[in-house]
Amino acid sequence: MKKSFLTIIVIAMLVNLFSCATTRTQQEQGTAVGAGVGAGLGAVLGQVIGRDTEATLIGAGVGAALGGLAGNQVGRYMDKQEQDLRNAIAASESASIYREQDILRATFKGETFFDYDKSTLLPGAYAELRRISDVLNKYPQTIIEVGGHTDTRGSEEYNQRLSERRAEAVKNELISNGVLPRRINAKGYGESRPISSDHAMNRRVEITIVPIRQG
Repeated sequence: MKKSFLTIIVIAMLVNLFSCATTRTQQEQGTAVGAGVGAGLGAVLGQVIGRDTEATLIGAGVGAALGGLAGNQVGRYMDKQEQDLRNAIAASESASIYREQDILRATFKGETFFDYDKSTLLPGAYAELRRISDVLNKYPQTIIEVGGHTDTRGSEEYNQRLSERRAEAVKNELISNGVLPRRINAKGYGESRPISSDHAMNRRVEITIVPIRQG
């Protein structure tokens, strides 16, 4: 769990570092150059989040297409988003919101989204993801990682593939609800990031939300 959040914090630091350069470049050389720098930032982001080529391509699209928040705006922006997320899941017994600095994470119990050993969304998942999507669409100056996690039953290889399919299923539903595909990276973690000795708690979906910063 701590390793996961450390990765996200590194991402946020990279966003801040590269966006400072982007702001100056846009002022001096125009939007086209700024978009190129943004794409480079996105590529770095993709490698940090996903450590693979597909994630790099997704990240490049994010950096090129999205702007960023000024430093003094980030805290208020994420404060409002956090409150809206908490309101959105207030009636849910399967979801929780955690915040570390300006990084938000919505965690959903796996049994709410999927049957055992399946990657097809259950009916109850659609309402949960609709509420989350409404908030994500309201706050577009963020990037999103959908993380799939399993327990340790079954082989490591099988659990990895299952977690990837589940993450993709959630990502696709967010997209169908209007969230821009280029904002989202789906990542399967398999059984590698347990948070409890309880199998049920380890079977989960995590939606991590990171603000995009200007200098």
